[in-house]
Amino acid sequence: MKNFAQKVAVVTGAGSGIGRYLAVLLARAGADVVICDINPDTLAETEAMLRRYNVAVTSIAVDMGDKAQVTALPEQVIARHGKVDLLFNNAGVTVGADFENMSEADWDWVMNINLNGVVNATRAFLPHLRAQPEAALINTSSIFGMIAVAKQSSYHATKFAVRGFTEGLIREFKDTNLSVHCVHPGHIGTNIVANSRFTEIETEPDNSPSGFAGNHTEMANLFRDHGMHPSRAAGIILKGISRGKRRIFVGLDAKLLDLAQRISPMHYDKLMPLFMLPLTILRNKKPIKDLA
Repeated sequence: MKNFAQKVAVVTGAGSGIGRYLAVLLARAGADVVICDINPDTLAETEAMLRRYNVAVTSIAVDMGDKAQVTALPEQVIARHGKVDLLFNNAGVTVGADFENMSEADWDWVMNINLNGVVNATRAFLPHLRAQPEAALINTSSIFGMIAVAKQSSYHATKFAVRGFTEGLIREFKDTNLSVHCVHPGHIGTNIVANSRFTEIETEPDNSPSGFAGNHTEMANLFRDHGMHPSRAAGIILKGISRGKRRIFVGLDAKLLDLAQRISPMHYDKLMPLFMLPLTILRNKKPIKDLA
C-alpha cells in the first residue's frame, strides 16, 4: 500500500506508545482513523492530538481481551466510516514473573489480549478488508517473538504465536488484495512496563525486560525513557508497509538480536550484551518533528 490518503485505519492500543503515533502519522498522511484502547483517558489524549488534522476520527474504548467487544468493533466502524482499509493489531500487555509462580489469571490476561485479541480482531475485520480493492493487516509481534529471556514466558508465548499466525496469513493471502505484515519492535519507549503486572517488588537485572532493575515504577520509567521514541517506530512501520515488507523490524537492536538468534539459535543470550551495549547511545529518543 503506497498511499494512506482517504483510507480508513483501525488502530488498537492507540492510547499511548506506538499505537498513538501510528494514528497520528496516518492522520497526517490523510487517513481517517479509528482509535481503540481500554483506557478512555489516554484515548482522549490521542484523539486531541488527531484533531489538528483534517480527517475523520472515531474513538472507541474497548478491551481487546473481551471477545464480544472485539467482535462488535467492525459494525461500529462501518456504521461511522463505511469501510476498513487497514487494521493494526497493536495492543499488548505483559507480566513479569517466572512461570512457576505466575497465576492462571495473569497468564490468561496476557493470552486474551496479545493473542486472542489479534485472532478475534482479524477474524472480525477480515470480510471488510477483503471487500476493499487494496487492504492491509498489520500484526505487532516483538523481538521477543524471535528471542526469549527469563520471566517473560507468557509474553513470549503470545508473540511467537502472533508471528506464526501472521506468517501463515502472509502465505494464505499472497497475490490477493490483502497485504499482511508482521512487526517486530525492539526497545521502544512505551508504557508497556508501566501497564504490566509483576509478581515481585524487586526484579534482578538479568530477569527484567531489557535488563532493567528496580521496582515496578523505576523499571517503567527507565524502559519508557531509554527506548526509541514511539513516533519513530510508527514511522518505520508505515514505511515498511508502503514498501511491501512482510516482516518489519523496528530498531537496530531488533535487527541485531534477530541476527544473534540466527547465528546461535540456542546460545544467542551470550551475544546479547555485545549487541545491546552500544545501542543505548545510538537509539533516537527524540520524537519526529512536530509530533511531540
